[in-house]
Formats: sequence, structure tokens, C-alpha cells
Amino acid sequence: MRDSPNAAMLMHLLVARVGEHNAVVVSQKTMAKIMGRHVNTVKTAFKTLRDRNWIEIRQVGERGTVNAYIINDRVAWTGKRDGIRYSLFSAAVVLSDEEQPDRDQLGQQEPLRRVPSLLRGEQQLPSGDGLPPPSEPSLPGMEPDLPATDLGEDDA
Repeated sequence: MRDSPNAAMLMHLLVARVGEHNAVVVSQKTMAKIMGRHVNTVKTAFKTLRDRNWIEIRQVGERGTVNAYIINDRVAWTGKRDGIRYSLFSAAVVLSDEEQPDRDQLGQQEPLRRVPSLLRGEQQLPSGDGLPPPSEPSLPGMEPDLPATDLGEDDA
């Protein structure tokens, strides 16, 4: 890496952001801003790291300007389903407010609704009206001998 200080700087910045994951998802524009370098310099540094087997680069979306940069391990691919192979992995994601279409509203949005969750050992309790009980015919040979009557308050 001595011959490519930008690649060395980029690798340090990726490792600093990877956290407990083995991948970082970030746009080249945001990485250029973090590094204080031109986007073309960042592209060259990514190519150097990839060519020397320091990172694996996987494209996110169609444009190719946002990628997942995998460190320390290759991505595991699942078998084909509908002719397409998939990979599922966790990654740290780095975003820049400059790339957000709602930049002027950031920090002022309504809070998201919370999805209920259960802790280990807990069970969900049914709630609401539910369905009416099923209506089933009597079992053969088990018909009631006497017709059922409704006891009113006076009869009790």
C-alpha cells in the first residue's frame, strides 16, 4: 500500500466504519467527501483495493455508484431461484445528507410507527372480536335427546 496512499487511506476509513459487520455500503461521492478527494481518485483507490484482494465490491442497484464493500470475507451466494442467485449479509451503511431528496426536512420528520415485538418466552395474546364459533352438525349417534332451551332470568 506504500505505492498507493489513497488506497491505504480508503482502507483505513472503511475499516473504521465497518463496525461488527464485514461490509460497508456507501456511495463513491460520499466516500470522496469523507476522504477530501475527487470521486475519480476514490474510484481508483477502490479498484486498487479490489485488484489486490483487500476488498470485494458488490454493486447495489443499477447505477454502480453505490456499492457494498466487503472486508475480510467473500460474500456467500445462495442457489438459483427463478434463475437468480442471491446473497444476504449485514453491513454498516454510510449516508450523506447531500444525497437525500428531502435534505431540508431531515430531523423534522414525524417519528416512525413502532412494530410490536416479543421478548424470548413471551407469547402474543389474541385481541379483537375474532371469528364466530364454527357451526357443526352433531356426531352420528350423539344427537341430543331433548331440545335445548334458553333459560331466561325468570326461569333460573
